[in-house]
Amino acid sequence: MASTVWKGHLTFGLVSFPVKLYSAARSESISFNQLHKADGSRVKQVLFCQAEDKPIPRSEIVKGFEYEKDRYVVIDDEEVKKVAPVTAKVMEILEFVKSDQVDPIYFETSYYMSPDEAGEKPYALLFDALGKTGYVGVAKISMHNREHIVILRPGKNGVLLHTMYFTHEIRQVDEFRTDLSLVKEKELALARNLIEALAGEFEPEKYKDTYRENLLQMIEAKKQGQEIVATPEPQQAKVIDILEALKAGDGEKARCVRDR
Repeated sequence: MASTVWKGHLTFGLVSFPVKLYSAARSESISFNQLHKADGSRVKQVLFCQAEDKPIPRSEIVKGFEYEKDRYVVIDDEEVKKVAPVTAKVMEILEFVKSDQVDPIYFETSYYMSPDEAGEKPYALLFDALGKTGYVGVAKISMHNREHIVILRPGKNGVLLHTMYFTHEIRQVDEFRTDLSLVKEKELALARNLIEALAGEFEPEKYKDTYRENLLQMIEAKKQGQEIVATPEPQQAKVIDILEALKAGDGEKARCVRDR
């Protein structure tokens, strides 16, 4: 079982029951160590005190907040715990909203939420009710020294929790817009045909990280003393006119249908 990242009570209305959170996903990438080029030895990062002009151990490090240039107020972990809000231990559902009203751009990190001791029945009731009503819960929780607005939604086997970006954290870019007046009905019909030709069921397990796989193969080849073979350059045809490209794609689709 994965380690618990938060433990407390979930409340809504007169209902309260214990729950715990686990990380639902994590990104995977190939990490490299830094080595000294001359002899291949591992390089260590040294914590250095500018005032005393010498290295210092990690045990002498404290947290500081810079409130003016080169002026800090020192904060320790116990002081942070003292000012933690109620939501550090109690997650309160503020309201329920229809799931299609929540733009996925607000989703940040995903967690599994499971019931703790004596919480199985009210947890199951919440999970079943969310699934049958089409609503998701909007709640507030504090973890990792920050208060989050979160979405609680029914997954396949239980309730999923997604931390959300606040509105001010979503970048508003004026240039990010689309001029639909450029689209003609005939072009739209051709584009829809191409989309329908590629339509399928979403199966996430069939998508792979080719970059990561190539890196692992390269590392294994170097371990075996083999020559590294470069990935072939992609051959991309230059598209001059989108309508002509769509027509060509539509014609190819028609030929495929005839050949079946």
